[in-house]
Amino acid sequence: MDGTNRANIKPGIEVNIVLKQDQRSGKLTQGIVKDILTKSPKHTHGIKVRLEDGQVGRVKEILE
Repeated sequence: MDGTNRANIKPGIEVNIVLKQDQRSGKLTQGIVKDILTKSPKHTHGIKVRLEDGQVGRVKEILE
């Protein structure tokens, strides 16, 4: 699943995100969602989340 729909993302699921500094390279970071930061139901670049380790980025893939 892709990460552009807020309804697909819940705290505790495993995702791949792209960090702000990795947007040009497209490097993905894997982690567990702690908080959902985007308020709108959809976002074309991915829903912004905070991982349990504190990193913030936009969801590119949902792994579960």
